[in-house]
Amino acid sequence: MKVANLRGVVPYLPTPLTPKGQVDEGALRKLSEHLINAGVHGLTPLGSTGEFAYLDFAAKEQVVSATVDAAAGRVPVIAGVAATTTWDAIVQARRWASIGADGILAVLEAYFPVPETGVVDYFLAVADATDLPVTLYTNPNFQRSDLSIDAIEKLSHHPNILFVKDASTNTGRLLSILNRTEGRIGVFAASSHITAAVMLIGGRGWLAGPSCIVPKQSVRLFDLCEAGKWDEAMALQRELWTVNQVFARFNLAGAVKAGLRLQGFDCGQPAPPQAALSDAQISVVKAALEQVGAL
Repeated sequence: MKVANLRGVVPYLPTPLTPKGQVDEGALRKLSEHLINAGVHGLTPLGSTGEFAYLDFAAKEQVVSATVDAAAGRVPVIAGVAATTTWDAIVQARRWASIGADGILAVLEAYFPVPETGVVDYFLAVADATDLPVTLYTNPNFQRSDLSIDAIEKLSHHPNILFVKDASTNTGRLLSILNRTEGRIGVFAASSHITAAVMLIGGRGWLAGPSCIVPKQSVRLFDLCEAGKWDEAMALQRELWTVNQVFARFNLAGAVKAGLRLQGFDCGQPAPPQAALSDAQISVVKAALEQVGAL
């Protein structure tokens, strides 16, 4: 599938780490193979679940390269670009393109506040850096300088900016984006949204960390939505929402890694100073996975 036509379930991959903080490429390849076999429609290294904020450039490069190698062209790899400076973002985008990424997921990190003109200029620079399709990533819970609907409307006119992933909890905001951009930009949901509802209003799918631990169920939900079987879709969505609620309670990378370990995929612990889940928290994750048939 060409990225320009991307639809479906695209998991945010965790970054497997050794106890010394090195990237575990073998674990990343094993997980990628598992997810592709489960039917996912793409892979996103260096999203929020991938702990991009805790990795240096060399580690990020290693993650993207290993994911591209594991995918082997079977599904597109949408690699995360996140930086506090536009210069660094451009370097990342060009490097990920050179090692075979199929698309860019663009994030703006910020320490000092950035005016909206600066936010727009940052994303335009990333879009100009390569010929790859760009997905804007907006997450108001973590980003100091978020993308307003006005900014997204301006950016939607760039020929390389094709999608937005919105991680707010406001589904009405997604409909506003769809209305304002008039088909120029496709909307993907996050795990904070009721994904079947997003599909109903015209979404293209979802990019989310929890899909790593319920890939078959997620693909089934997407297929039901695509077929317009909304009653069946909502029945499955109600089951899967339990997983979303559990993961909203805990450190996202830690929860995904704990869930994967229960399934036989050891991706290590979250990068310090993030805390690993406690035994009691892992028991909550285990119960949720058992409830949806993921263990």
